[in-house]
Amino acid sequence: MENEDAGAVAEPDGEGGVWFVLEKASLEVAKVGKNYQLLNCDDHANFLRKHKRDPALLRPDIVHQALLAILDSPLNKAGKLKGLYVMTDSKVLIQVNPHIRIPRTFKRFCGLMVQLLQKLSIRATNGPEKLLRVVKQPVTKHLPVGARRIGLSYSAPKVIKLHDYVAAIGLKSKMVFVVGAMAHGKIEADYIEDLIAVSEYPLSAACCIGRICNAIEQQFKIL
Repeated sequence: MENEDAGAVAEPDGEGGVWFVLEKASLEVAKVGKNYQLLNCDDHANFLRKHKRDPALLRPDIVHQALLAILDSPLNKAGKLKGLYVMTDSKVLIQVNPHIRIPRTFKRFCGLMVQLLQKLSIRATNGPEKLLRVVKQPVTKHLPVGARRIGLSYSAPKVIKLHDYVAAIGLKSKMVFVVGAMAHGKIEADYIEDLIAVSEYPLSAACCIGRICNAIEQQFKIL
């Protein structure tokens, strides 16, 4: 792990913040007919079955909803979201600028992802700033030194009260939350230090993220 962290990002001491990593996101582009499209279970079921793929696993809507939950949060609007990364199930790592306005509709989101995965970056229309870009792995190279890396899973051995958990870590600490963005299964990321469950029930990625953001917003007194 030391080698992986060698290039980790140094953040100012005493300045807390939150990073999110969405793992196993289903973002896969293929040529369907004459056009390249983002594969999903609704529009491409026959295409996927023809290629002996399970359509139920192709769920880019999950990462779309998760991104909206993070980017729309008061936590992000207050400037406490310091980094956001998406790891696809085909091991492509995407850096998402917290200032981006992700398309609200799924169809437009799909179009944006096709553009990103072909061009490898998306710039702002009014300047040189990159809003989305494919970056080199491992993700640990992009995470801050000394951050607490927390994985979320329904199958975790302990169910915790998030408000108490975040309070115990402290506002000046850097927290990285790793959330699965896939339809089934659990995250398998070897860089996680603590694996927790935040409910006795299975939650969607977006619902889980909402709980995380709410707990941290309360700690920072963000209304």
